[in-house]
Amino acid sequence: MTTISINSPVPDFEADSTGGISFKLSDYLGKKIILYFYPRDNTPGCTQEGKDFRDNIDQFNELNTIIFGISRDSIKVHEGFKEKQAFVFELLSDKEEKLCQLFEVIKMKNMYGKQVRGIERSTFLINEKGILIHEWRKVKVKTHIEEVLQKLRELS
Repeated sequence: MTTISINSPVPDFEADSTGGISFKLSDYLGKKIILYFYPRDNTPGCTQEGKDFRDNIDQFNELNTIIFGISRDSIKVHEGFKEKQAFVFELLSDKEEKLCQLFEVIKMKNMYGKQVRGIERSTFLINEKGILIHEWRKVKVKTHIEEVLQKLRELS
């Protein structure tokens, strides 16, 4: 799988998803799609980011936008995280890092003084025709939801 850039089509892909479904990008044409990549389930920043998406779901629905969270965690872990946090959107598992590579979100990060490979918190907006139209990299959770909603309002 190659990488993608702004204003280019996102290749159709499939991924394991919570809710007992297999996610396929082409199934969601006609709606805007938010794909947000986060490092790990059940960590403070990732939990808050998910809650922010959850708590603003009505605004996303009004803006014809569907949300999917993505990390390298397993579906089993995702299901527990989703249930515990009452997320109303699905989480995709990318254990083989295919989506992480497509969107170039795996980076070397410092953790407790050591260099580790991990997901750089990033969000991608795909339009109704499957074109990547905006990306947020090195996301700061505190202000992120309002930035995403503002961009969606500009497009409406």
